[in-house]
Amino acid sequence: MSDYIFLFDLDSTISKKEILPTISSKVGKQKEMRNLTEATMRGEIPFKSSFLNRVELLKEIDVSEVSSMVSSIPLNEGIADFIRQNKDRCFVLTGNLDVWINGLMDKLGLKNHVYCSKANVKNNRITQVISVIDKEMMVKQFVQPLVVIGDGDNDSGMARHADIAIGFGGVRNIAPSLLATIDYAFYDDRRCGEFLKTLL
Repeated sequence: MSDYIFLFDLDSTISKKEILPTISSKVGKQKEMRNLTEATMRGEIPFKSSFLNRVELLKEIDVSEVSSMVSSIPLNEGIADFIRQNKDRCFVLTGNLDVWINGLMDKLGLKNHVYCSKANVKNNRITQVISVIDKEMMVKQFVQPLVVIGDGDNDSGMARHADIAIGFGGVRNIAPSLLATIDYAFYDDRRCGEFLKTLL
């Protein structure tokens, strides 16, 4: 039995939709959010500054409402099932905010297996983003052999430090910078989940 640890991106890897653009429809900011998200995925805008701008667009929505929306977002079940069945060896690394994704992480059984950005909340509103995750830096904290699964430009740093790097393009195109780094690419979540099982 291998001793791989599996590190997953969240948006468009575990989830069937980009989380922030989905939420932005609530406040009519889809176009601004889509433009920021697409430019970030292509590596045209640094993740941290883009993320802070995207949070700014959504700050007027109650945190509890966003959390509820995120908890009910559809998942790529082939990948999500693998995580549920192997949650002791699976971790999520996402730029998304803890206060938005905690409910979804509970549903996946990964409450204590997530590394994400963090925010302060007062009266059900975000008052301040206190940290934005650096995925590449987080990956370096793991000493076990790693399998990394993601889709975006900000996953390419993780992939460079992985023993096996996988791009998942079932929701959107795999970012060019990630495509240049990965060992495998999948465009169907069931096939991706089946392949992950072979690594056990």
